[in-house]
Amino acid sequence: MHNRASLVLGVGVMLLAAYATFAALAWPWKAALFPIFISVPLFCLAAAEVVWTLARPGARVEAKDFQFSGEVPPDVARRRTLTGFAWIGGFFVIILLAGFPVGVPLFLLAYLRLQGKESWVLSIVLTALVWAVFYGLFDRTLHLPFPAGWLLAWLGFD
Repeated sequence: MHNRASLVLGVGVMLLAAYATFAALAWPWKAALFPIFISVPLFCLAAAEVVWTLARPGARVEAKDFQFSGEVPPDVARRRTLTGFAWIGGFFVIILLAGFPVGVPLFLLAYLRLQGKESWVLSIVLTALVWAVFYGLFDRTLHLPFPAGWLLAWLGFD
């Protein structure tokens, strides 16, 4: 069977995810929430991989070599890469300075408006929706405390 490695890996991940789920069920609900929410979808995805592998027993899986696209000039690719790293770095800085509850919507608004070149209306609506989900899930539902960012703590908003 050519897909034996994929089958073994899929079954192994299923076993690990099942163990994590059953082990977490004995914990208090708040402590078990994260492992369960991760392990159940992981189990389902691994099961889908196992079924897919068993459904196509004769299929050959060949390794693919990584190749850069020749369609994009190197200077454009370099600029895009540096822009991506700059956005990631900016996200870390804004979280450090303002904290997660303020930093996530500020970053999203800036990214949609500056990088995505979206309209102000769409940027504000999407930012408000993401903030509502973020606040509703992490603050109101899970009661996760996020420390204030350095700037907000310095200004006395912690």
